[in-house]
Amino acid sequence: MEERLQVVKLLAKMFGAKDSELASQNKPLWQCYLGRFNDIHVPIRLECVKFASHCLMNHPDLAKDLTEYLKVRSHDPEEAIRHDVIVSIVTAAKKDLLLVNDHLLNFVRERTLDKRWRVRKEAMMGLAQIYKKYSLQSEAGKEAAKQISWIKDKLLHIYYQNSIDDRLLVERIFAQYMVPHNLETNERMKCLYYLYATLDSNAVKALNEMWKCQNLLRHQVKDLVDLIKQPKTDASSKAIFSKVMVITRNLPDPGKAQDFMKKFTQVLEDDEKIRSQLEMLVSPTCSCKQAEGCVREITKKLGNPKQPTNPFLEMIKFLLERIAPVHIDTESISALIKQVNKSIDGTADDEDEGVPTDQAIRAGLELLKVLSFTHPISFHSAETFESLLACLKMDDEKVAEAALQIFKNTGIVYIVVVLHHKAKKGPPRQAKYAIHCINAIFSSKETQFAQIFEPLHKSLDPSNFEHLITPLVTIGHIAMLAPDQFAAPLKSLVATFIVKDLLMNDRLPGKKTTKLWVPDEEVSPETLVKIQAIKMMVRWLLGMKNNHSKSGTSTLRLLTTILHSDGDLTEQGKISKPDMSRLRLAAGSAIVKLAQEPCYHEIITLEQYQLCALAINDECYQVRQIFAQKLHKGLSRLRLPLEYMAICALCAKDPCLVKNINVRREYLKQHAAVSEKLLSLLPEYVVPYTIHLLAHDPDYVKVQDIEQLKDIKECLWFILEILMAKNENNSHAFIRKMVENIKQTKDAQGPDDAKMNEKLYTVCDVAMNIIMSKSTTYSLESPKDPVLPARYFTQPDKNFSNTKNYLPPEMKSFFTPGKVCVCLFLRN
Repeated sequence: MEERLQVVKLLAKMFGAKDSELASQNKPLWQCYLGRFNDIHVPIRLECVKFASHCLMNHPDLAKDLTEYLKVRSHDPEEAIRHDVIVSIVTAAKKDLLLVNDHLLNFVRERTLDKRWRVRKEAMMGLAQIYKKYSLQSEAGKEAAKQISWIKDKLLHIYYQNSIDDRLLVERIFAQYMVPHNLETNERMKCLYYLYATLDSNAVKALNEMWKCQNLLRHQVKDLVDLIKQPKTDASSKAIFSKVMVITRNLPDPGKAQDFMKKFTQVLEDDEKIRSQLEMLVSPTCSCKQAEGCVREITKKLGNPKQPTNPFLEMIKFLLERIAPVHIDTESISALIKQVNKSIDGTADDEDEGVPTDQAIRAGLELLKVLSFTHPISFHSAETFESLLACLKMDDEKVAEAALQIFKNTGIVYIVVVLHHKAKKGPPRQAKYAIHCINAIFSSKETQFAQIFEPLHKSLDPSNFEHLITPLVTIGHIAMLAPDQFAAPLKSLVATFIVKDLLMNDRLPGKKTTKLWVPDEEVSPETLVKIQAIKMMVRWLLGMKNNHSKSGTSTLRLLTTILHSDGDLTEQGKISKPDMSRLRLAAGSAIVKLAQEPCYHEIITLEQYQLCALAINDECYQVRQIFAQKLHKGLSRLRLPLEYMAICALCAKDPCLVKNINVRREYLKQHAAVSEKLLSLLPEYVVPYTIHLLAHDPDYVKVQDIEQLKDIKECLWFILEILMAKNENNSHAFIRKMVENIKQTKDAQGPDDAKMNEKLYTVCDVAMNIIMSKSTTYSLESPKDPVLPARYFTQPDKNFSNTKNYLPPEMKSFFTPGKVCVCLFLRN
């Protein structure tokens, strides 16, 4: 082996020398050398890979020969070799992009997902350096920049990875290579503007998520500083420890990070200067220059010249990097708005930057909206206000709408006249944002709301559909934000105008069609008004937050009647099929919205809940899809009660279920003190709701029917497969115990109905057989005794043991160990 290594080193020098023609003169020797790339010994393969960069730089004509061999070595089992393949390609690319072909760059791209962090880091950093040199600094012209335009998207996509190390490196790369923080403000914002305009949709989402995470962490650190400043008590110490744990999860190596954060907390308690610097750093008014100064001062004070490697300081640097506002401050926002205005005026060099003007404007407005959420205080300057006010006066609806959203998010004053006009006569979305702007801006908003509500209320005409939508939107949002101010007129308005004049009346016959769905512009004006009428009622109820006047009960009854009548409330047959689909969707979505408010969730009957659940199996695809999205949104934000996750069982290919379960698990990890809320948060508690819902499935008619039971099994397995993927805290035994407990109860919806209870027990047996066939630990002792929801089940009868098997014998063959192929369970 040693002899081969020496020969390989010698040949590498001979082939790689600048003016060498040995490869063309002695092709057999060259082929023999290339064969050493696949040598059995690691040092020889490593030597060959190191030689590749010299060869690529001095002999570009040999790149084609090297490509195939480097491809194999980029998948080498040895980490060091995969690492050096990247180094060789990147080194050559940094010298001249023409030296490396797309295949070689693709090898680097693939290694950004390598299993080893050292290799991933090298690949990501290499791509970042190439991007900065040829895209930002344009060292090889537009063609080269176009060739590597995919790099920016690829690097940001890595932010979706679970590893905190990957995410932190993406943040560092963004700040140093994609939008360098040391650029002058105007240049930095121009760079960000055109980057945002050319990213793909997933990269945009990743960047938005990055700002959101940084902003969240900034708030966590600010809370920590505020807690440290309080007098020391047992309660404050617990709160500090809890906050430290949350911050730790946002740093690499959580074990060490926890110790270092405890140490840093002690430093903050003892050193007032460091604490004041950190306080300034997390202040919303901190400028980019101030942020750099704060980071420098804190690291200088924590550093120790006698200790060249300081893991504690490195960890704190990671934290400071994540929370320091190095890109966005008041000056930056002002510069960014000017850049957007240049594009709107047609004076920007959008085409030179390779971005169509329309695309640049859309992206710029979207970017400003995102930043108005994460950095609202940075918008508080006279210059920014003047620019936004100019946007409001433009004819372009999208521009004016974006400006209103920014005003709403940032709470800037002085635009009363414009807001009043938008609320009364603007497009619906602008009217909505105008009302929320007034709510955010004025401390005494009653006068403003009265000046808008009263003239709109008086001018409502049920026959003038075209001029009803904006008033209904405006009144609905006023009702939600100020329900007490207009309590009497709103109640009267809903009872007479909304229900009797609009919803219970079909004034015009719908177009005859066999379609179930049509585009928005083809929906009849009357149906659009009815949809807004339903939304207005829901907003009014969400504002009231009580059912004292029984308005919630009557509204829910009306909504479920719409669902029960397939969207034709009057049942006169005047409404077209597409319009009926729209109204079913509006009614189902309205119930889901109301269920997010505890006072209304309590009054939704089980029959109403079950009818609402069937919207996920609606005959119209768009109704199913949009209803599922609204359901997912409520669940993933932890606003909907857990039983609504059981609805996913009726649609056995709903991808949002996995995220909803993970969100709840993560919430429980971060909020250890919510054990009393386990029934509403622990994902396993979705099982009782699922069993009850499936027992009342309208398609489950014959208790012992094999085909119907197979459908029930698929729906149950869809939920259980995700819950049982990990046996966390012996959860398999907990689920088993829960199912056993249900068999000791009766269905609270009909405790004396023998068939109803038989269905319930049969579904329990299907669940039990799935658990037994998929788990080896189900028979262990359950860690907790499950509590069943009293609304769905009677109290367990401890004197009765329900050990009967309710399944037909033929069902046994359908429960096989291992993973089951989940089939889509849809009606029609």
